[in-house]
Order: sequence, then structure tokens, then C-alpha cells
Amino acid sequence: MYQDKTLVCKDCGQEFTFTAGEQEFYAERGFENEPQRCKSCRDARKNQVRGQREFFTATCAKCGKEAKVPFKPREDRPVLCSECFAAEKGE
Repeated sequence: MYQDKTLVCKDCGQEFTFTAGEQEFYAERGFENEPQRCKSCRDARKNQVRGQREFFTATCAKCGKEAKVPFKPREDRPVLCSECFAAEKGE
């Protein structure tokens, strides 16, 4: 039903592919307009609006490795590195 389309980014002017899968996703969500920006320009725009996230360094409570986290760690709460967090969440 859907076929890949080549679109032109309105910010950088580069061509990008609006895949059949993306078109199906847009249709399922009720989006009527095609994307106007390529992935890199969309990401840059999101970061510009949202601002850069500040990361903090902490020590993982399970394995002791250094972890970078997007929140300020508190002494009363344990911090897990991404591997330990994923392992605990998967249990």
C-alpha cells in the first residue's frame, strides 16, 4: 500500500527517504502531513528547543563502575549504571 518517497528537507535542502513503514506509522497516529525535515535536522531542532541535558557522574551501587546519569544523585538513593539498571529491570 505504501511506497518509499523521496522528500527534500526544508532546513538543509538534502533529500531524505520517507519510508513505507514511517508512512504507515504516521497514518496509524492520524498524522496528515509528511515530515518536512530530515532526521538530523529534526534532532537538531528538538535539542535546540529542549536544550542540552546536563549529565552527572555517579558510582554504580551494584558493580562500582562510573555511571553518567541525567539527574543529580542523592546520597539516600542508590544509582545504577545502564547495564545494572537494564539487568534489574529485566528481572
